[in-house]
Amino acid sequence: MDTSVLNIDVNKKIKPYEGIFYLICKRTLDIFASLIGLILLSPLFLIVSIAIKIEDPKGKVFFAQQRCGKNNTVFPMYKFRSMVSNAEELLDELKELNEMDGPVFKIKEDPRITKVGKFIRKTSIDELPQLYNVLVGHMSLVGPRPPIPHEVEQYNEYQMQRLLVKPGITCIWQVSGRNTIGFDEWVDMDLQYIESRNLLLDIKLIFKTASVLLGDETAS
Repeated sequence: MDTSVLNIDVNKKIKPYEGIFYLICKRTLDIFASLIGLILLSPLFLIVSIAIKIEDPKGKVFFAQQRCGKNNTVFPMYKFRSMVSNAEELLDELKELNEMDGPVFKIKEDPRITKVGKFIRKTSIDELPQLYNVLVGHMSLVGPRPPIPHEVEQYNEYQMQRLLVKPGITCIWQVSGRNTIGFDEWVDMDLQYIESRNLLLDIKLIFKTASVLLGDETAS
């Protein structure tokens, strides 16, 4: 799929592809892949957990953040904690440094990120606990990244269409530049995926994600 030039009408109503065979295969893949992943990666989970506690004993290993899923249903999304334990309290002090447009907050040199956090973000290891979200059905392996509720409050009607399908761990945006891509283009990529998604595309995005986990210069 060519995402270099996106010609999507911002007034267009998106109709998700929801073929029954595709949806059954997608959920089956989600269950088996997430279960196998959690089992095989359990030693890595243990190592990362120990490293996080050594650097910041006061904080929790896992960070649960409320995110918006399909049809704007809120659920707790899990990550390895990559920031200091009082990161949420410090957010207001950093909002003016935001480097992303639209209702998204991201800065490359976020002072709240710990040393361990910087590494697990660079390699996207911090995202691995979301395999649990996939297993229980909050998320899928592939789909639009789930936004934070206060971000969704700022969405227009066109952007709200990102929530027509189950969110995912990876997506077109995730493997196409991430923080180098503006929010409007990010939304366009998500909606393009929603309309044209199929099993082959999902598998391609999963493999492409795996290939960029290590050494992704745009991850933060």
